[in-house]
Amino acid sequence: METITQTDLELPLLRKGKVRDTYLINTHLLMVATDRLSAFDVVFKEGIPRKGEVLNKLSIFWFMKTTDIIGNHFLTNAIPAHLPAYLNGRSMVIEKAEPLPLECVVRGYITGSAWKEYQKSGIVCGIKLPEGLKNGSELAKPIFTPSTKAEKGHDENVTEEKARSIVGDEAYNTIKQKSLELYSFGKNQALKCGLVLADTKFEFGYRTDKDGKKKIILIDEILTPDSSRYWLKESYDKGVLESLDKQFVRDYLEKTGWNKSPPAPALPADVVKKTSERYLQAYKMLTGKEI
Repeated sequence: METITQTDLELPLLRKGKVRDTYLINTHLLMVATDRLSAFDVVFKEGIPRKGEVLNKLSIFWFMKTTDIIGNHFLTNAIPAHLPAYLNGRSMVIEKAEPLPLECVVRGYITGSAWKEYQKSGIVCGIKLPEGLKNGSELAKPIFTPSTKAEKGHDENVTEEKARSIVGDEAYNTIKQKSLELYSFGKNQALKCGLVLADTKFEFGYRTDKDGKKKIILIDEILTPDSSRYWLKESYDKGVLESLDKQFVRDYLEKTGWNKSPPAPALPADVVKKTSERYLQAYKMLTGKEI
């Protein structure tokens, strides 16, 4: 299967994101998950084979399982015949929605940027955590730690007060509650599959119904190895944080001395290959199917 890092369709391009390209198609949108890799908010030249397929198909898998928690933007994965064949498997037709300008992060375990912040102050996004936690420690209960959604540069963690000022109290209460419910569902399902869902992020938007009323729905992606940290439970139980997600690339980059600003350094072929293998393994473990 060809690695796809760029798309050029005969449709109006609405948005080119770090990984996804979104086009207008009739009254809906066509969202294409490319094989582009973004790490530390910088897009790399090298694509990760089959990554877009994993993101697209795994999102659909979770969208279908979580409709009783909250509605989402997914309509169909049937791609019109006149469009290029490479879109099949990596694309979905979605409803239009007005995105809320927050990344809704839920953490059930402490690691990553939260671990670095905790080491300095014992506080993560304004939330005081118990003393004595280690990298990878499970929290007594998941915490909601939203961040700004930056079009360019790095997202920034914000306090609850700041997040409420951005989206308003009613929207904040809804997305916080739904994020925690979605995380809890995903965590329990992942554990059954031999994986630990350490943390994840969700995005929400307003869908306008036919009567003109706005309703918050889930958009973008859900519980993928791009938006989540998955650890092998077998390794976690032995005290080892073995990632089946983008963290594998981040760990490699941390050792290179790169300053995390563009341009991105070249990725060795073995890092690309092993990253692809991890994405495919996560998909197989979570769905029980080969991609």
